[in-house]
Amino acid sequence: MLIGILGAGEVALAFSRYALRAGHQVRLSNSRGPESLKDVVKELGTGASAGTIREAAQAPIVLIAIPWPRVDEVLKSLPDKWENRILIDATNHFLLPSMEIADLKGQVSSEIVQGVVPGARVVKALNNLRMSKFEAGPRVGQSRRIAFVSGDDSNAKQEVGSLIREFGFAVIDLGSLHDGGRMQQLEGPLAGLDLAQIDD
Repeated sequence: MLIGILGAGEVALAFSRYALRAGHQVRLSNSRGPESLKDVVKELGTGASAGTIREAAQAPIVLIAIPWPRVDEVLKSLPDKWENRILIDATNHFLLPSMEIADLKGQVSSEIVQGVVPGARVVKALNNLRMSKFEAGPRVGQSRRIAFVSGDDSNAKQEVGSLIREFGFAVIDLGSLHDGGRMQQLEGPLAGLDLAQIDD
């Protein structure tokens, strides 16, 4: 399966490596264009390619992993017909360069994302894991690290959950974007927690 990646930073590359190991293809993109990703694609190897943001967003599943201040601009630049495709929201609402947490005025970050991608099925995922833990791998002794998913479409959550399980992680469904998304986003009770599930 082809997975489009909006962004080419730490989160995007770590996700891409897991997806490639699981036998998927990835199409990375960034604001500077495909040529700027030539070395990154070469390093990632077979199954990786670069495209424009618009091209990456045409994949059946798309991961958005870009700085929060650019999320609205990037998503609004895309055609408004998502045609039921899945958008995995791995963003964190940090302001740059200060790294202060943006004031969402009580809103849930993934509901803000959902509001600018009509027709997309948004699934919040991977926000409880710090990148150092995500990159360290899914295994912790005899246990598997837990990744949470939240969303309003059960089929989309199942598909994203299956993908993350292919990476080797345990997956727990937290429910809706509003409730589950709030729990795993920045300042939520599950944000940054490295939890593991003992294998049966």
